[in-house]
Amino acid sequence: MSAPQPQVVAMDAALAARAGAGDARAFRQIYERHAPAVFRFLADMLRDGGAADEATQETFVRAHGRLTSVRDGDKLLAWLFGIARNVALETLRRGKRDVPEEDAGLERRAADAPGPEIELLGREADAVLGSALARLSADRRSALLMYMDHGLSYGEIATTMGWSLAKVKIEIHRARLVLRGELSQYLGEET
Repeated sequence: MSAPQPQVVAMDAALAARAGAGDARAFRQIYERHAPAVFRFLADMLRDGGAADEATQETFVRAHGRLTSVRDGDKLLAWLFGIARNVALETLRRGKRDVPEEDAGLERRAADAPGPEIELLGREADAVLGSALARLSADRRSALLMYMDHGLSYGEIATTMGWSLAKVKIEIHRARLVLRGELSQYLGEET
């Protein structure tokens, strides 16, 4: 995974400092820059768009109240993922939204769909991947998604999760093995 560009890191650090000092526009910029990634992470964790939307809002409400605690403004996205992970785990503990949503918005997507066969194959592949991800523990799934989908480094994940660097590497490796096993069965390959 590639590291963030230095100018992006500097901008995040400056925005975090300004927002922590009470600049509402700076916080709005943080939200606009990072809410899509936080939402995608939460949607993958919770497997429900509505729950992910609520959790994204809760993540940024909590972040707003804690901006002065950001020690390292250049790790703003990792810090936000840490808050988002906690919100997701709380949601899962409450026993809500761990079931994938049923084809919500199918009508909206129908006009843009290339064809029924491709749509069916795509949904089937998404379901297999979603099922494989659901087999992972919430912590292991969090670490894998932060690394593969959001490009956080092992070090950033270790900080976010409160784990050692070695544990991060082990957990991501084990998660990949589970996914590989699940997906190879779907693709008809031998493991």
